[in-house]
Amino acid sequence: MSQQQQPPPTNPQAVLQQPPQQQLNQQQDFDPVHRFKMLIPQLKESLQNVMAIASQNFAHNTAIDNGIKSNDSTVQRFDKSLEEFYALCDQLELCLRLAHECLSQSIDSAKHSPNLVPTATKPDTVQTESLSYSQYLSMIKSQISCAKDIHNALLECSKKIAGKSQQQGIL
Repeated sequence: MSQQQQPPPTNPQAVLQQPPQQQLNQQQDFDPVHRFKMLIPQLKESLQNVMAIASQNFAHNTAIDNGIKSNDSTVQRFDKSLEEFYALCDQLELCLRLAHECLSQSIDSAKHSPNLVPTATKPDTVQTESLSYSQYLSMIKSQISCAKDIHNALLECSKKIAGKSQQQGIL
């Protein structure tokens, strides 16, 4: 019996323990490093294609210049293959930038909240330096308070700037 024909498991824990293949593929699609690794073979193939088409075009143009062939025969377009190569390079660049941004966010997260809160799903991996839930809540409340203070300061500045620009408009 194939996987598509099997009835879904009735045990909810079995569903949580074994993620479907589609969900796993979606998670991997969002991972920029995995996407980068998937694009590298395509980039190699595209580069080989660009070089092969360039070689064919050089040989064809040389034959035309030497008077061996006429311009009637068709050759593959070099600009299309080069455009495909550059599109893959752009995708790779975006993957690397996204991976760098994710790493930066991870570092910032570790810097501003270095201790993790133990999860209920993994009680056996509790670390000694992890925060209790009440400590975590107090840390989050202080971060929210700080964000509100910054927000209020920005509002005051914008009101002062708006007030000055209105006064200058009246004068």
